[in-house]
Amino acid sequence: MQHNNQPTETALKRRHILALAALSTSFAWQGLALAQTAWPGRPIRIVVPFTPGGTTDILARTLAPELTKALGQPVVVENRAGAGGNIGADLVAKAPNDGYTLLMGTVGTHGINKSLYSKLPFDPQKDFAPVTLVAGVPNVMVMNTKRAQELGINNVADFVKYAKSHPGKLNMASSGNGTSIHLAGELFKSRTGIFMTHIPYRGSGPAITDLLVGAVDVMFDNLPSAMPHIQSGGLKAFAVTSAVRSSALPDVPTVAEAGALAGFEASSWFGLLAPAGTPPEVVSRLQQETAKALSLPTVKERLVAQGAIPSGNTPQEFAKLIEAEIAKWAPVVKASGAKVD
Repeated sequence: MQHNNQPTETALKRRHILALAALSTSFAWQGLALAQTAWPGRPIRIVVPFTPGGTTDILARTLAPELTKALGQPVVVENRAGAGGNIGADLVAKAPNDGYTLLMGTVGTHGINKSLYSKLPFDPQKDFAPVTLVAGVPNVMVMNTKRAQELGINNVADFVKYAKSHPGKLNMASSGNGTSIHLAGELFKSRTGIFMTHIPYRGSGPAITDLLVGAVDVMFDNLPSAMPHIQSGGLKAFAVTSAVRSSALPDVPTVAEAGALAGFEASSWFGLLAPAGTPPEVVSRLQQETAKALSLPTVKERLVAQGAIPSGNTPQEFAKLIEAEIAKWAPVVKASGAKVD
């Protein structure tokens, strides 16, 4: 009897299918590896959840060209203002987690708003992958210089005295409900016992514009966006809201010093975040390149001169900061009575 050792037609087909499957799998892994190593392969956008001209915008536009050079792809800034930063933050929270959409988050979007808003469309911790803290900045209490002179207000004590003797006459601008600018003002109101009408804007830019023309009275703005107008004389700086004086304005006292308000502190911070689930290697690359950019002498000097303190910490350190800030601001929001539905 002869045995036919030739494979049957069925066996040949099976081998052919298995070979094609193995080849397909190989190509898939190669494609995945290529996709991972090729990042970034197209432009990256940094969403700024406020209008142009504010500190969030200034920091993003300072960082973007440096990241463009480092990553070899255009890094563009896109302003999506509204709802105290929540519109822009929500857009990024729901964006693809591929490393091409980032958020320049703030103490407002990721520290304050969770306690301030009864309904937040995103979770500041679960829906984001922290990349790095970009900078911390004090806020500064500023008033239109001519308006202050007209009212005889030269310092914090004068301001409080005038506000108490003219209840309801002064108003307070902010970059939006829930921002550190808003909460710094609310904290000041509660600690001094004065009343001011809060007027929220869609960012520091338009608020500062109205402050410069005297349409609003006072603002607790982030120092970098207020600094040019303080230097030009358009705005009068009464105090900074940090625990210690700013090296950018060494002659300007803290609110605690100027108003005898021990422990008063309401500083701001800004950091890069990506949608949750963004590949760790992409987050790591973004953190490393951002830290390098912030350490460049030209960038560092520019930010420090504006009152900002560059960081560039790790994603883990930034995540811990966010957690701590949410806990820190919850009692401040409650004590201020501020709430947004």
